[in-house]
Amino acid sequence: MKLFWSDEEGQGLVEYALIIAVIAIAVIVAMAFLRDQISNIFSNIGNNLT
Repeated sequence: MKLFWSDEEGQGLVEYALIIAVIAIAVIVAMAFLRDQISNIFSNIGNNLT
């Protein structure tokens, strides 16, 4: 039982998953606040391509 609790093999994977989750939440929040500006940028790109 002691070996089970001291095993830290999967700890790195969990830490990376938490970091990715925090970054994803930050990107979603930023996109929600900058929605209009992002839409304008893509519209300008589309207009310039035609």
